Amino acid sequence: MEKQIVLSDEQLVKDFIAGNNNSIDKLIERHQAKILSYILMCVKQQELAQDIFQESFIRVVRTLKRGRYADNGKFSSWVMRIAHNLIIDHYRKQKNQSVISNDNYEYDLFNSSQFSDRSIEDQMVKDQVLSDVGMLVKLLPDNQREVVEMRHYRDLSFKEIAEETNVSINTALGRMRYALMNLRRLAEERNISLTLS
Repeated sequence: MEKQIVLSDEQLVKDFIAGNNNSIDKLIERHQAKILSYILMCVKQQELAQDIFQESFIRVVRTLKRGRYADNGKFSSWVMRIAHNLIIDHYRKQKNQSVISNDNYEYDLFNSSQFSDRSIEDQMVKDQVLSDVGMLVKLLPDNQREVVEMRHYRDLSFKEIAEETNVSINTALGRMRYALMNLRRLAEERNISLTLS
């Protein structure tokens, strides 16, 4: 019975560089379970893990063919580092893209009024709400009305409001709080809806 010789990773790398393409297949087969399970543990998606695994070995092959591999007896660690870097790249891209997938939701995210043009009815409702709010603001006590107008119509900060009205920031905030409470009460008393939907 003939004894089968098990070649080291380094010998398989040398054989691949010398032109024996079967050597890379042996290396992939030898390290697939360990590297793939590490990638899967990080990304939690089988298909994505397979893609990153394949991309890792594409990079391995390119590097070996260019003669850029430094033989230091740590082939599996080197491949693991490549895979790890690809995982990091994947998460960076995801963070930058912030892609929304409809597959993760029970309803159609993109069939929403916020992604569609406003209809004439929507615009009429919005105009009516703005008109009602304007009318209710006029009913507020002077100091509350002044704060609401400065904040929401002139876009001033509470610091700027405080300076312009010669009161403390806390007083300006308090007036805004009371104004909002009064607006809600006035709207309820007059049975006015202030929502756009």
